[in-house]
Order: sequence, then structure tokens, then C-alpha cells
Amino acid sequence: MVERYRKARYGWLGARTYPYAGYHRLRLVTDWCVWLFAFDDVFCETDRHAAEIARSLPRFVTVLDDIEPGRDSRQVDDAFARALLDIKSRIIRYGDADQLDRWCVVTKDYLAAQVWEAANRQDRVVPTLGDYILMRRRTGAMLTVFALIDVASGLRLTPQEWRHPDLRAITQSANDVVVWDNDLISYAKEKGAGNSVNNLVNVLARHRGYSCQQAMDEIGRMRDAAVAQMVELRGVLARLGSEAVDAYVRGLEYWVSGSVDYSLTSPRYTVAWQREDLLAG
Repeated sequence: MVERYRKARYGWLGARTYPYAGYHRLRLVTDWCVWLFAFDDVFCETDRHAAEIARSLPRFVTVLDDIEPGRDSRQVDDAFARALLDIKSRIIRYGDADQLDRWCVVTKDYLAAQVWEAANRQDRVVPTLGDYILMRRRTGAMLTVFALIDVASGLRLTPQEWRHPDLRAITQSANDVVVWDNDLISYAKEKGAGNSVNNLVNVLARHRGYSCQQAMDEIGRMRDAAVAQMVELRGVLARLGSEAVDAYVRGLEYWVSGSVDYSLTSPRYTVAWQREDLLAG
């Protein structure tokens, strides 16, 4: 497992998506990305039932909600919960209470959404397009990594800036772009596997009758529209004259480009493409 993670080069993702971060802040956000990959491998791409995942959530909510404040990570038995507590303590060190709270909120949202995704796998249900888009914005964990952009940059968004409707809109567009890119890039890895029902290619194929290529073309059009929305909102937000907002928008853009760059070079995805090429040959 350790060797497989080393070969996946997860550190390259952090370097590409947070290139502006100092050493310790970059380690923090990269460790969070690794936690998400590990959680995905253990809980989200396996045959675990939705009920089993649901029963595991209290150990994480306990950490996020400070139900037992002041605990040392060495006192936590579960490895995932222990690592989560360590990451949370480092967010406290480099951020403030508002930044920590918003990360905790979206992380709990992400965890809860995994139950929905697991239920789809378990019952072999391909969700409707509307349900999929709504929940993919949560299952993809992008809101959790976006919430750390201003922690990584050291340029804190005020609560008013974080709640600004245009900032929320550009965040949603960036979220859509990254998760739809991931659906395209990971399709070879997921095709035929248990989690294939939770992929936009299959959602469009099932509910709109598209071929695989037609579905991919439609995702490309959806992606282009979301990118155009980001470009338009970037200009609107620039007029706020906030250094923190400008840095956050750049952070979103780094995620859009960096996640693709990483996926095109990491064995986590490229091995699956090579396997497809061999089968096709």
C-alpha cells in the first residue's frame, strides 16, 4: 500500500494545485489530499455497504465537532480519525476560527455524501442527472480543498467575502469543472467497477441514451460553459479590490489546471489507460 501511494505521486498534486503555498502550509494541504485519496480507496471504491459507511461517520464527526476537545491524536484508535485530528490541529495553527469552521462544515458534508454514493453502488442505481450534479459537488471533496486555499495562501477571506454570491458561484463552477474532468479521466479506471454508476458518463448514457462518446462530448460542452462562467465571474470579483479574493480565484484556477496536469501523469490514472490500450490492441 505504501509503495503504491509513493508511485501515485500525491505530492505532485499539492505542488500543482497550491504552488503559492509555503513549505508547512503546502505539507498541510497535501496531507489533506492524501487523506482524501486514502479514504476514497478504503471507503468509496470498495464493496462497503452504505450502512457500514454511515456507522463509521461518528468517529469523524467527533473529531470535527470537538465533542472531546483537547484530545491528543495518539489517544485516537482509528487511523483515519487520528490523521483527521492531526490535520485539523494544523489548520488551527495556520488559520483562524472562521477558516476552521468552514472546512469542518464542508468536510462533514463530504462525508455524509459518501453514504448516498455507497447506496448507489450497493443497489446498482445510476442517479438522475439533477441528483448527480447536486451530489457530485459534495462527493468530489472539492469544497474541502477549496476551503483551504486562503489558509495555504495566508490571505484570509473575511466571512463576508466567503459568503459573497459571486464568490460562491465561481466556486461552484470550479467545482463542476474539476469533478467533471475527473469523471472523464477516471472513466477507464472505474468502467465496469462497482463505482461506475457514480460517473457522469454513465449518468448521461443511462438517462439521455447517449453513447459513451456522445456523453463525453456533452461533458466537454458542460465543462466549457462552466469555464466561461469562471472567466466572467473573475472580472466581476476583481472589481471588489480584495487581495484575498483575487488570491482565492487564482487558487481555484490552479486547481482546475493542476488537477488535470496531475491526473495525466499519475499512475493512479495512467495505469488504467495503459490497460485499456492493451485490451484495445
